[in-house]
Amino acid sequence: MNNLAVLPIIIPLISGIILAFFPKKLNLVRPLSKIFMLINLIIAGYLLWTVFSEGSVILETGGWKAPYGIVLVADKLATLLVFTTNIIAAACALYAPYSLSDRKEQYYFYSFFFFLITGVSGAFLTGDLFNMFVFFEVLLMASYALIVLGGDKVQLRESIKYVFINLFSSMLFVTAVAFIYGALGTVNIAQIAERVQEVDQQGILTTVGILLFFVFAVKAALFPLYYWMPNSYAVPNPVISALFGALLTKVGIYSIIRVFSLIFVHKIELTHGIFIWIAGLSMIFGIIGAISTNNIKLIIAYNIIPAIGFILMGIGVFNQSSVSGSIYYLVHDMLIKGSLFLLAGTITYAAGTSDLRKFSGLIHYYPFTGWLLFSSGFILAGIPPFSGFIGKLLLLKGALANKDIAIVIIGLLSSLLILYSIMKIFINGFWGEKDETIKPVSLKGRIAPIVMLLALSVFIGVGAEFVYPFVESISTDLIQPEVYIDAVLKE
Repeated sequence: MNNLAVLPIIIPLISGIILAFFPKKLNLVRPLSKIFMLINLIIAGYLLWTVFSEGSVILETGGWKAPYGIVLVADKLATLLVFTTNIIAAACALYAPYSLSDRKEQYYFYSFFFFLITGVSGAFLTGDLFNMFVFFEVLLMASYALIVLGGDKVQLRESIKYVFINLFSSMLFVTAVAFIYGALGTVNIAQIAERVQEVDQQGILTTVGILLFFVFAVKAALFPLYYWMPNSYAVPNPVISALFGALLTKVGIYSIIRVFSLIFVHKIELTHGIFIWIAGLSMIFGIIGAISTNNIKLIIAYNIIPAIGFILMGIGVFNQSSVSGSIYYLVHDMLIKGSLFLLAGTITYAAGTSDLRKFSGLIHYYPFTGWLLFSSGFILAGIPPFSGFIGKLLLLKGALANKDIAIVIIGLLSSLLILYSIMKIFINGFWGEKDETIKPVSLKGRIAPIVMLLALSVFIGVGAEFVYPFVESISTDLIQPEVYIDAVLKE
């Protein structure tokens, strides 16, 4: 049973290796990629069900007991995010053949696609900091290949910035891990949490905490470290943008949740108070970026930043309601960002441009696509009864209970501006007179994956009565670090 924990990592890794042998045979690679993705999705779903019904699944590789060996920890939070990751990956696998040219698919797209899923799943499931660094590097190496796929000049320009920023943050990450090992003699996350109050080196540990937050904030694109992200996520092919926007920044914010709910929890009034300010500034500057551009891909990319701000806000407030809100909003944002990036790519394909100033009246040709965008705006902004509303309601409830009035006001105002940024695309791009110069194209195969992700997003909002108890059980575990520690370091 414990071997279940490694399958969401091993299956995509093996899948990527197998597909690397047949890069040119697209008639074979395309169906195989869907079969592998379906298998991994089923395994991830079964693992999720097992964890919620029977408790965390801990795999101690090589027979070495924790904390001495490499440990994989499939707890409720990790398995929920792995399952959501595979849902998004499945949608992208369905969308890819209609979005990518044959030439781009043949340049090992599917292999790097599966390697990216390997890294993301590994980062969620790993039980020690050094292996978190290793899985970060796996997903980053795959993302480096994907961001330059096609070799356009603008892609190469943005990829240089993307690579250098991530290389620098990775260097800081491994340095922080070395400091922790030097101070505590372990890199196992559970044992670090157990020992962190037992050593007389609080100055070093405080410095390491700040360093780790900086590393994860870069990867999560939090204020003021988000400057590298919007263009880097907007220039690749839409299916790659969807993978990046839905998954990569979420690995960064997940790492913050894990480390600062488990290890650095002894001076919450200092660290978590700073989180609230950073969350508020991320909301403000992210939405300013979204409403200031006419590029629909950039509008979606900039909307990642306030979303990460909302999630960090819940960790900053750090009570039952706010942490539940962060988890709810995290899953919601993964689904809605995946669908919005795919939708932006579809609109760009239909209009022939991503510049809102160069097209209008698309609703006369693509009414269903237009109303999908309209619905997406309401889901993203948190209009009742959709998933964004449930997450924000919990976050604002937690903040009000903590008397953090300023962040509540910022959250409410930014939600209105988030809605405006998406409605701007709908009003300028879809509304208006019929443009006779537009030549309709077939959107066959592009709409179904978008509908799938939107339907799931609607479900976790409308079906909140069913979903919330699971989210609440995750937040209960997160605010009690001993639950994780005892599960990993059991006698």
